[in-house]
Amino acid sequence: MILPIAFSGAHLDRADHVRNDPEALAALQGPDARLLRMDGLDAVLAGSGALLWDGIDRAAPDSELIFLGLDGEAACFAEVPAVTPPGGPHATPVNWLTMAVLPPYELAAYGTARSLVSWHCRHRFCSTCGSGTVLAKGGWQRTCTNPDCGTEHFPRVDPVTIMLVEHEGRALLGRQPRFPEGRYSTLAGFVEPGETVEEAVAREIFEEAGVRVRDVRYVASQPWPFPSSLMIGCYAVAESDYLTIDTTELEDARWFTREEVADALEAIGRNENGMAFGAPPAHAIAHVLMRWWLDKG
Repeated sequence: MILPIAFSGAHLDRADHVRNDPEALAALQGPDARLLRMDGLDAVLAGSGALLWDGIDRAAPDSELIFLGLDGEAACFAEVPAVTPPGGPHATPVNWLTMAVLPPYELAAYGTARSLVSWHCRHRFCSTCGSGTVLAKGGWQRTCTNPDCGTEHFPRVDPVTIMLVEHEGRALLGRQPRFPEGRYSTLAGFVEPGETVEEAVAREIFEEAGVRVRDVRYVASQPWPFPSSLMIGCYAVAESDYLTIDTTELEDARWFTREEVADALEAIGRNENGMAFGAPPAHAIAHVLMRWWLDKG
């Protein structure tokens, strides 16, 4: 069984045909259009714990508008501020709170908006010639303003493998220094140019923990807008349990039994650490992978 995955399940119709029609886009920016309120890259919540939407007339005059899609007849937009908001690539406590309170379809809408706004703020200039770029196709493209260049830039998604590795009934989990105290999670790493997902899984596990793996299989994926990753959840079988930890990547890595993983997952539901370690929260695909592993037996 695959649990509901945070940032998936968007209910907005992305209406690709509208993106390519400037007149249709302009017509949608009427009194019924909705603007997603954001504080920099963070969601702004209404008193009910839902996303806060405003009329499009509340957009700043110097901002660019991204067309998120259609919610029934209403067009939904987010704005790219003229000044790039501060903030690092990792999820903050504010982001984790947002994940905890928003219903899935609204969290998916916010995740899309956050990824797009962050990308636009980081791509105001052409990577080919250095000239300025302008928003195009309703925010799903930026175009170089240099007539001799005209390069079209598209929002990127960075593929990341995240994997639960098993050896004789135990799961390999690691921790990074930035994790909360006691937290262990499944290992992860970016897919590099020229390799398959399966190759990336095997390489990352060997690089970080010194373990050779086989029988790599796909389990589930998760959009992760911090800043713009696609987490590709996988499972693999280790050929041995001997660990050689790369301490530049991991603070620690250990093998945990099914009983220890089950206890940690139960404890995180109470916002506590388990007896052996603290599990990732339910919004993380690492949590989903651990539950999948327990369910598969």
